Amino acid sequence: MPDFSLETKAGAGGHRLIAGIDEAGRGPWAGPVVAAAVMFDVEVVAGDAGSLAGSLAGLDDSKKLSAARRSTLFDVIRSQAMTGIGRAEVDEIDRLNILQASLLAMRRAVDALPAAPEFALIDGTHAPALSCPAETVIKGDGRSLSIAAASVLAKVSRDRIMVQLAAEFPGYGWERNKGYGTKAHRAGLERLGATPHHRRSYKPIINILGL
Repeated sequence: MPDFSLETKAGAGGHRLIAGIDEAGRGPWAGPVVAAAVMFDVEVVAGDAGSLAGSLAGLDDSKKLSAARRSTLFDVIRSQAMTGIGRAEVDEIDRLNILQASLLAMRRAVDALPAAPEFALIDGTHAPALSCPAETVIKGDGRSLSIAAASVLAKVSRDRIMVQLAAEFPGYGWERNKGYGTKAHRAGLERLGATPHHRRSYKPIINILGL
């Protein structure tokens, strides 16, 4: 389970504003990639985090949580921390590739924070170019509460975007599959063709549409 040990270590190094950063949506065939940045108060992180830890009970990698639990935690995190959301659109994914688009979304999430971080903890092995020192953390959403919180914000934000897009572009099942390559999504592509929100650089889209 994630905890505050990485944030405490960074706080001991003199950093007060410590951001956890994660993204959601690298694998889907459609929709933007969305990133989130979360900063908890380092005095709470480094000191007695009882009340904060209690309110975040069960916080973990967003993929391990139910949709209902993610939605509840989304509101708790927004009330307890400084947060920023960033996204990279489909045309940027196709032009830059998904890794670079994900890093772009992360930078935009940091830029959306109400204060600039002094240190960043980033899920994975690649870090975006930031104006502060950063540490990448493999499986960070299972180790750092700040990254886990960012994973929840990114996942819930992206899921809500895909539900909205599903209402505009019915027939692909995005309200259920969130743009991932399910049988229903494939059937929709074969029947209806691609929308402006499909990632045309992805091989399954290329193969299905004969691009």
